[in-house]
Amino acid sequence: MIFQLNQIPSEAKIQKHLRLIVFGNNIKCPLCNSRSVYAYENRYRCRKCRRSFSLLSGTYLKSLKLSPRTLWAVLWCFCNRIPVKQAMSLTHLSNEAVRRAYDLFRSQIPEEFNILKDVVQMDEAFFFGRRSTALVLAKQIGTRELAYTIHSETNLNRSHAAEFLFQSVEPNTRLQTDGGSIYKAIENWWPVNHRVDIHRKFQFGLTSEIEGMFGNLRTFIRRMYHHVSPEKFPSYVREFCARFSSPQMFSSPNDFLTRTIKHRTI
Repeated sequence: MIFQLNQIPSEAKIQKHLRLIVFGNNIKCPLCNSRSVYAYENRYRCRKCRRSFSLLSGTYLKSLKLSPRTLWAVLWCFCNRIPVKQAMSLTHLSNEAVRRAYDLFRSQIPEEFNILKDVVQMDEAFFFGRRSTALVLAKQIGTRELAYTIHSETNLNRSHAAEFLFQSVEPNTRLQTDGGSIYKAIENWWPVNHRVDIHRKFQFGLTSEIEGMFGNLRTFIRRMYHHVSPEKFPSYVREFCARFSSPQMFSSPNDFLTRTIKHRTI
């Protein structure tokens, strides 16, 4: 069904895209780096070392074992935040196959370590019902810059908040938080100009953006994946933050592969 969409190129065009991404302008043997190779039956062989290889045999995509058009289709679904069930219908893959592909793509998203400055909103939220996982998230106001940390401890305290500031917030930044106890006198731990919203007094102006980010995260997980386990939660947060901070990475399968694929020795 999805092969009828204009967004999915022909197999010849996909092969051309993959060749350029993996090898550049010249196909080289991944074992001896020789350019003396020849094509046969959709594979390549090196004349020098006699090594046989395919376009994807030296990349993380080799484990999917999908045809080029199916691979491109499921990656297009991932880039466009198509829910798992919708991707199953479009690609005729099983739930397990779609989730395995999505997990693989997500694992290639690079971890970003941003240093926030100027005006930063910061907040925390607990997931999985029993307060077993805490997410501390901060956003630099007026930008798409995010920073986060995840704790499995149930006793989130001021030392966790301070450690996060040490790593992710520039000194002399204006920090805006709610009235949570973990932020009390935080300016004595790290040089920030701390301002506070008291939510029980219906003060939300200083933290409205970061509160909205938590709502967007929950909506993203629920719509695209339906559910998440504690084990996969960190990778889902990384994907969410990458989609927010670097949307150009997900603008097309070609852009995603260009930023994530590397040919390795096989």
